[in-house]
Amino acid sequence: MKAISSKEMQALEINAEYYGISRLQMMENAGKSIADEIASRFKPEKTKVAIFCGLGGNGGDGFVAARHLLTKGFDVTLIIAGKTTQIKHEAALKNWKAIENLRNKIKIYEVYDSSLIPEIKAEVIVDALLGIGIKGAPKLPIAQLIEKINRMKAFKIAVDIPSGLNSDTGKPEKPTFKADITLTFYKRKIGLETPEAKKYAGKVIVKDIGLPHELENYAGPGDVKLVIKPRPATAHKGDFGKLLIIGGSETYSGAPALAALAALKTGVDLTYIAAPEKTASIISAFSPNLITIKLKGMFLKPENLSTLKEIVKQVTAVIIGPGLGLHEETKRAVLTLIEAVEKAGKPLLLDADGLKAFAENGRKLKTRAVLTPHAGEFRMLSEQTLPEQLDERAKEVQKIAKKFGATVLLKSHVDVIANSERVKFNFTGNPGMTVGGTGDVLSGIVGAFLAQENEPFEAAVAGAFVNGACGDLAVKEKGYHITATDLLKWIPKVIDDPMIHVKVRDFAI
Repeated sequence: MKAISSKEMQALEINAEYYGISRLQMMENAGKSIADEIASRFKPEKTKVAIFCGLGGNGGDGFVAARHLLTKGFDVTLIIAGKTTQIKHEAALKNWKAIENLRNKIKIYEVYDSSLIPEIKAEVIVDALLGIGIKGAPKLPIAQLIEKINRMKAFKIAVDIPSGLNSDTGKPEKPTFKADITLTFYKRKIGLETPEAKKYAGKVIVKDIGLPHELENYAGPGDVKLVIKPRPATAHKGDFGKLLIIGGSETYSGAPALAALAALKTGVDLTYIAAPEKTASIISAFSPNLITIKLKGMFLKPENLSTLKEIVKQVTAVIIGPGLGLHEETKRAVLTLIEAVEKAGKPLLLDADGLKAFAENGRKLKTRAVLTPHAGEFRMLSEQTLPEQLDERAKEVQKIAKKFGATVLLKSHVDVIANSERVKFNFTGNPGMTVGGTGDVLSGIVGAFLAQENEPFEAAVAGAFVNGACGDLAVKEKGYHITATDLLKWIPKVIDDPMIHVKVRDFAI
C-alpha cells in the first residue's frame, strides 16, 4: 500500500472528524493497538512498561496505551515531557484526565526541566514524545529524554514515528529515538521507507485505527487546511499570489469579475482582469478592488497577445475563459496564450470558453493545470457521455486527466477531481447553485490557491469543497433564491473554519 505524507495524514484525520470519526475515537484505537502489541509479546507479571509522552496527539496515544496496559495487569510508568497544565490537544487532554484519576495505580513524572528526569527501570519503553507533524531537532527536555532512553536496555517501541525522525524525508535529527519496532497508524509514512530511517524505526508494523481507506477519496475541511498559507507579520504585497484572469466579452462582463472577487476573498493579494476595453470599464465600476487591463477591440484577438504575454510573466497563476466568448480570433488567441503560459512556467486554469477553445485542439499541457468542465464541456473533451455511476465517472475523468496532463475538476452534483494518480469526490453544494456565476466563483477560488503555489490537485479539491460549502451556507440563509454573489461573503468564513459546514452538511447532501 502506498505510503502517506504527514500533511496528507493530518488532512485525513480532519476529514475523518468531518465524516463522523472523532479524534478521540482514533486516539483510543491507536492507544489500544499499542497496548495489544505489548501484551502479545510480554507477560504482565514480569514486565514493567515506561511510556514517554509529549503534550500533543502522540502523547495522547501514550496515555490511552497506559490505561489499557493497566487493565491488562502491567506495571506502568508515565514520563511526561512538560507540564500537564500545558496540554492543549483536546483529545490528549481528555485522555490525560482519565489517567490523572489513576495516580494511585500508575507512577507519573512531569519532566519540564532536566533535573526532573527520573531513573527508570523497565523491560519495555514506549516513545510517544513527538508525532509525524514535528519537524526539526527535538527541543529540551525531549532531546535529553531521547538520549537517556536510547542508553537504556529494554525493548523499545516508537509510536507512529520514532521521535526525531522526519516522517516525510526519513532524515534523523540529533537525537533520534532508536526503536526495535515502530507501530505506525493507518499507513506507512513516507519517511519510514528510506534506508536511513530503517536504522531507527526497526520493524515497521501498520496498525488500523478505524479509518476506512475510502475516506482518502472524499474532500473535506482537511483539504482546505492543506492549501492555506500562514501569514507572517513580515509579509509583503504579492507574497500571497498575483492572479491574471483573461475573460469577458461584449456579452459577458460579470464572469471575470466574479472570479476576481472570489480570488480576493480567498486571500490572493492581487487580481488582474484582462478584458476588452468596454467590458473592462464596466468591470472597473463593479468594485474598487478590481484591477483591469483594457484590451483593444470588442473581444480577445491575437493582436492583444503581446500585452498579455508580458503580464503573464509577472503573475503567479493564470485563469483563461470566464465570459471570454467564442469568436474564431478569440479561440486562436487562447491557444497562443496557453503556449505563453507554458513557456513562462505558470500554473493555468482553463474554464468555460477557454476550455471550449482548448477542447477543439486539445493536447497534453506542458504546465501545471486545472480544467473545470461541467458535463457538457466534459463531452467536448472526451467525445463521450458521462456514465451515471460515480466510480465509472471517476475512471472517465481520470482518463481525460491523463490525456491532457492536468487535474480535471468535473462540476456536478458530486464533483469529481482527478489527476493521473488520484481521485477525490466532493459532496458540498446543492441544486441552488445551478444559477449562473457559481462556476466563475469556483474558478476564482481554485485560481487563488494555484497563485499561492499549491499543487493543482490540492487546489482543485480545496476549491471544490469551499465553493460548495459557501453555496450550502448561502442556501441555508436564503433558500433556493441565491445568486453567485451570495457565495462571496462566505468564502473567508469557510476558509477560516472549514468545519462550519458541519452545521449544514445534512441539509446540503
